[in-house]
Amino acid sequence: MNRARALPAAGASEPTAQRPLPRRGAAAAAAPRLDAWLAHRAVKPALFALALVPLALLVIGAIAGTLGANPAEALIRRSGDWALRLLCLTLALTPLRRLTGWQALARWRRMLGLFTFFYAVCHFLAYAWLDKGLDAAAIARDIGKRPFILVGATALALLLPLAATSFGRAIKALGAARWRALHRAVYAIAPLALLHFYWMRAAKRDFDEVIAYAAVLALLLGWRAWRALER
Repeated sequence: MNRARALPAAGASEPTAQRPLPRRGAAAAAAPRLDAWLAHRAVKPALFALALVPLALLVIGAIAGTLGANPAEALIRRSGDWALRLLCLTLALTPLRRLTGWQALARWRRMLGLFTFFYAVCHFLAYAWLDKGLDAAAIARDIGKRPFILVGATALALLLPLAATSFGRAIKALGAARWRALHRAVYAIAPLALLHFYWMRAAKRDFDEVIAYAAVLALLLGWRAWRALER
């Protein structure tokens, strides 16, 4: 994902004794303070712990038997849901940083991207173990036979090099231009993940969440397309 050039925060007008600071100016004045809070060294460990909460709840639910009548399906679907949510959140960081001036959000991008990959791997492993008994031949046949499995596996395969090259040494080894070109694969991963999610929900004709995720991804990818056309 590209490192965007930081935009200067809008300046706030000087408050006077006669009238209160305008609301827009007050928001601009508060932005640096909030940015400093987001950059605090305790925020990233807290975010890391927060990102592990869904996994902990799934494990606890599996042990306690509270995942419903079909716990295997619940583990597979919910881990995939979290992979898609984190993908949307990761894609939202750059637009949010540009709109708010909160430059500290850039420090979260790699972590959230890696957690997206982590939950996608959990999703695949839950399917491979609980649905296919870790039978590689059965998994390969299923991927070839069922389009939604193929699409999901393709999205995961495209995520792998992004996760593997999300560190500073990889950027230096590839060069900034090639690294950015590689990480643009996320713009293909997002629609593939959405299509996989759609096909999973289509069996039960449950499209409300599909529409919500489609709207979010259309907004995030549309914003990037608009920015690219402006250059």
